[in-house]
Amino acid sequence: MKKNYFITGGTGSFGQKFIELLIKKKLAKKIIVFSRDEFKQLKLKEKEFVNKNIKIFRFYIGDVRDKSRLDWAMHDDIDVVIHSAALKQVPTTEYNPFETVKTNVIGTQNLVETCIKKNIDKTLLVSTDKAVSPINLYGATKLTAEKLIISANIFKGRRKCKFSVVRYGNVMGSRGSVIPLLLSQNLNKKIPFTITDKRMTRFNITLDDASDLVLNCLKQMRGKEVFIPKLPSYNITTLAKSINPNKKIKIIGIRKGEKLHEELISAGDFQNCKTFKNFFIIYPLGDKTINNKIYSFASSYNSYENKKYLNSKELKSLIQKQLKNFEK
Repeated sequence: MKKNYFITGGTGSFGQKFIELLIKKKLAKKIIVFSRDEFKQLKLKEKEFVNKNIKIFRFYIGDVRDKSRLDWAMHDDIDVVIHSAALKQVPTTEYNPFETVKTNVIGTQNLVETCIKKNIDKTLLVSTDKAVSPINLYGATKLTAEKLIISANIFKGRRKCKFSVVRYGNVMGSRGSVIPLLLSQNLNKKIPFTITDKRMTRFNITLDDASDLVLNCLKQMRGKEVFIPKLPSYNITTLAKSINPNKKIKIIGIRKGEKLHEELISAGDFQNCKTFKNFFIIYPLGDKTINNKIYSFASSYNSYENKKYLNSKELKSLIQKQLKNFEK
């Protein structure tokens, strides 16, 4: 059955790909795109999959910081809210902490309160591996956002609202990510690849897989869950060599707030975690859903100790397939 969707940050890399998926599968009766940048909304309207279905779209300029605007834009007939709006660049968020808190924390609180007021059926927060054992402000604000979303299942009262989280790793080719940077550097023969630390590892997920994951989480969610996919990792040096094995590499040093390796599940969270074939689900501590079928793990689920690594050939193939998605 077709539903009405409200997507914050709908003009971002993920938002656009998820909207394209909704159109492809004919799942949407109405799509409301809520974002701050009028130019990005204009560019989204020009895309073929939007332009051909423009009658089902509503575009609202607004900021999740502004609760009154959220209240006005979120119609009473909305079935699903996808919350992907956030300030995400680690160096920028470290330099602008107050602004990051306003968007990522206060903005999420505003969204939760509006969804409860409107009695929205399903609200799903798109989170990040940086929310696990955070060492930077971005991760700390996303962890807080996750807690706000999960806690909403308690203070919603008797309303039908359900709130859940999906948390995944680096999105291949998303705006500001490492692969578009390396591809750009590869075009200039006079400069080397710049890498912060040759030991660095990251989880990897494509935009297509991230969109499919969110759609599957919407189908399964009952409220309170943190969904985590089982993802492959890659080493940053292997990634660079998959683009050009002959290009020189310059080590520039790890940036402020950056980890050598990322985590998707902390060691402590495994006591509240159930495992499935392709994903994990973390439930709140003490939740009866867990019963005795918990997942046993010696350490955290991190990109360094991960069993599945992408080799150079696999990375090269994935990059070629995803070129159309990379932001220039």
